[in-house]
Amino acid sequence: MAEKFYTLASFEFPADVQVLKGKLESEGVPVFLKDENTLNSDPLISSAIGGVRIQVYSRDKERAMAIYDEIRSYALDKYGNPVICPNCKAQKSETYYESKGLFHKLFPFFEKRKYKCLNCGMITKP
Repeated sequence: MAEKFYTLASFEFPADVQVLKGKLESEGVPVFLKDENTLNSDPLISSAIGGVRIQVYSRDKERAMAIYDEIRSYALDKYGNPVICPNCKAQKSETYYESKGLFHKLFPFFEKRKYKCLNCGMITKP
């Protein structure tokens, strides 16, 4: 029977994933990096293919999520305070870019920053 994978996170650049990869492997969780070599050869296509995805076996999903939550850094506002979700009041938000449309796929740095709550999934603007 083939093993199933769970995508734990996606990172824009291959170097960004190395800390999480090292932490998971040190805890005994096997890790697989999808599209790492593609982005090492051409980093400009990162937003077009969805970045480097760190994957674990489905059986290790819960353990990997717990480890990731220990070291994950959440979004901060311009004053250095955690971004608070207006819906559920959680302080677990990450910076979120939709990259809709060809213009934002080619020039992602022009897209306005948004935050996505990891608790309820609500997307808000600062």
